[in-house]
Amino acid sequence: MTETEQHQQTALPLAETVATRLAESALSETVKALVRDALGSDTADAGTATTSSAASGRVYLDSIAVNGFRGIGPRTRLSLSPRPGVNLVVGRNGSGKSSLADAMEVGFTGTRAHRPGQDATRGGHWYNLHNADSPKIELKLAMEGDIGNSTLTRTWTSEDFGSSEATFKRPGHGTAPLTEAGWDAALADHRPFLSYTDLDLMLTGKPSERYDAIAAILGMDLLSTAANALSKQEKALAASAKETRDALPGLKDALYTLEDDDRAVRALLAVDTPGALDLNTIDALVAGLPPADDSRLAELQIEAGAQGPDLAEVGEAVLRLRIALADVEEIHGTDAENARLRADLLEKALAHSNRHPDDAVCPACGTERVLGREWYDRASRQVAELRREAKTAEDARAAVRTGARNLQNLIENPKRIPVALADPWKAWTDCRQISDPVELARSAEEAATVLADACDTVRSHAARELEERDERWRALVTRLAAWADKARESERGKSLLSNLRKAVKWLKELTTELREQRMERFTDATQGIWERLRQESNVDLTAVSLKGSEKANIRKLVMAASVDGQDAPALDVMSQGELHSLALSLFLPRATTADSPFGFLVIDDPVQSMDPTKVHGLAEVLAELGRHRQIVVFTHDPRLQKAFTDQELPVTVFQVTRGEGSRVKVDCVDDPVAQAIGDARAIAATRDLPSETYSHVVPGLCRIALENAFLEAAWIRHHRTGGSEHDLQAAIGSAERFQEVAAFALFGDVARANDVKAEVRRRYGGPACSLIQQCQKGAHPDGTSIPNPHRFVTDVENLAQKIRKPEVTA
Repeated sequence: MTETEQHQQTALPLAETVATRLAESALSETVKALVRDALGSDTADAGTATTSSAASGRVYLDSIAVNGFRGIGPRTRLSLSPRPGVNLVVGRNGSGKSSLADAMEVGFTGTRAHRPGQDATRGGHWYNLHNADSPKIELKLAMEGDIGNSTLTRTWTSEDFGSSEATFKRPGHGTAPLTEAGWDAALADHRPFLSYTDLDLMLTGKPSERYDAIAAILGMDLLSTAANALSKQEKALAASAKETRDALPGLKDALYTLEDDDRAVRALLAVDTPGALDLNTIDALVAGLPPADDSRLAELQIEAGAQGPDLAEVGEAVLRLRIALADVEEIHGTDAENARLRADLLEKALAHSNRHPDDAVCPACGTERVLGREWYDRASRQVAELRREAKTAEDARAAVRTGARNLQNLIENPKRIPVALADPWKAWTDCRQISDPVELARSAEEAATVLADACDTVRSHAARELEERDERWRALVTRLAAWADKARESERGKSLLSNLRKAVKWLKELTTELREQRMERFTDATQGIWERLRQESNVDLTAVSLKGSEKANIRKLVMAASVDGQDAPALDVMSQGELHSLALSLFLPRATTADSPFGFLVIDDPVQSMDPTKVHGLAEVLAELGRHRQIVVFTHDPRLQKAFTDQELPVTVFQVTRGEGSRVKVDCVDDPVAQAIGDARAIAATRDLPSETYSHVVPGLCRIALENAFLEAAWIRHHRTGGSEHDLQAAIGSAERFQEVAAFALFGDVARANDVKAEVRRRYGGPACSLIQQCQKGAHPDGTSIPNPHRFVTDVENLAQKIRKPEVTA
């Protein structure tokens, strides 16, 4: 295998590559998080196992059982070794081998290979006429890391080919619909099934279809989908920011037309101050919150709310005061008034007497000895009587005092007085300082009337001005609010937009780099396979490239060739056999990329139109691919089997025969173990051969059989324990001795060669150790003594079959 082909085989899956490159990049953690979110779980889960029913590792075919499908009637079974290697399924036309190949594809996809314009879900006469009751396809699959096999089952609910249902049962996860295995995208991009129809379509399909078939295997969908998602988000944010910027000049012009409205002025300052967009002010203006300063708008709002004195209340208070004053005036000069005055005078004389108890001289007339005890008692009785006569006058004067107090209580100062009402409001409040009730009644009535009229006038004027302002403001405030919402989104999205641009740039650069690398590997692999298949052809495949892009209307796969050194389009200069080989050269790298979860490749009738030299080249190519993939080839052409035999290439051969009632039988007629055993048995059955033949050749062939059995067991054990194929190949490559190969099969560790003998005895018994020892001695100069060669070969064959079923500890 060439270096480029090895690179093709060992390249990391895209998800792992991207995860590694992202972790190593200089991007900020915020940008990395955006990339990871866009990539989804593929990179987050790269290299980790899953606990769901979804398939997480590479899958190989263990067996397929079919009944009632196409040319197969009663149940028939093809058992394979679930590991890399070439398997040829041979049989004449009509034997049922193509039905088995078709069943493998239908089992996974529910569709059949078809030509453009045909419905892939219409299978024609797909059910077997001899056994059409319960058609069923059952595939046993060995999945990396699973100890037991998974089962894929497809059945039909009617004779309609499209009525099939498929389930997937994985050990420890129960049964689920096949879709939950997660293979839909892989089956589209890395379809592991190739029929003769597919080979034809690789070259006769539309140029865009050939482009799409190859572009898909480059595996850039993961990156392109992520980049497209982030680009869409970036464009949305950028478009929103641009829309906000473009709308600002028009908004400012509209605000300038309301420059007499303080709200518009404040809005202008909020939106037009460089680097200081004040969205809080805009929100307050939109919500109608009053400004905090003494602006004209604030003054108008105060004037619009101005309320003067209640004229009805003031009028009633003034009326009550005036009635009380009238009552006082009416009793003036009456006996009641005189009694009050006299009582006042006598009370003052009594007070004087109390102050000067030893002074009997009248303070008014100077008469001596008149203010004695007798006078005091008589005067006290007279005061009481006069007070009873003066009560009416006292009540009248009390009513005046109460009326004045009630009127002044109606005079209040508001928290804020509009400037236009300052004078009339002062005249009204000054009434609180008037002590003369007559003047109070007059002044309060006059001031209240003036103030109430002034309030009505100011309030009405302010309301009209506010209404005019509000009409213009309302026409603009909705526009301002919408702009503010977009501006807020743009402000919030500035950092995100910058990070999105960085993420998209990184993804696009990585996509370009990886696409070129992968296309180069694909081209190298295609050319390498073509070199082996072309065999004596004078056509060189000089280049394979993609022209256009996935979204372009015109896109095609360009294949350049040269004939005897002269450049020419490949499709125009190749014969039918060469075209067939070219199609295989394109398909095989596509189906065996590192991103494919399928460890197997199923090819039906690949030998058609090939001359014998190309068939030998195909055997070489398949043998090389078989080092890393499980290859299952169905053919009726005996030349392919002969090409493997002639070149001594490892291969397992199954013979398919068909009897009455569509009874199909599959027999394993040759495999590396059986081939070595068969050769050894043929020699053992031949008499009169040189003694060295029995002492060296027979044990040598048996050793090859056991070594191949151990290799098969090593691979199955390693796969079941989840080990990587790279590690397996490296370990087997380092195993120089038989004991080391056996150690890897038994323990998974070539370093435990010294423990092999004890483990063989524990698993297979003491005689097994003797058989292995004899096989190894056959490689020594002295050889080994084998009394009964036929019995020896049979014992080795039985031991090899036991070894091929390895023990695995869960």
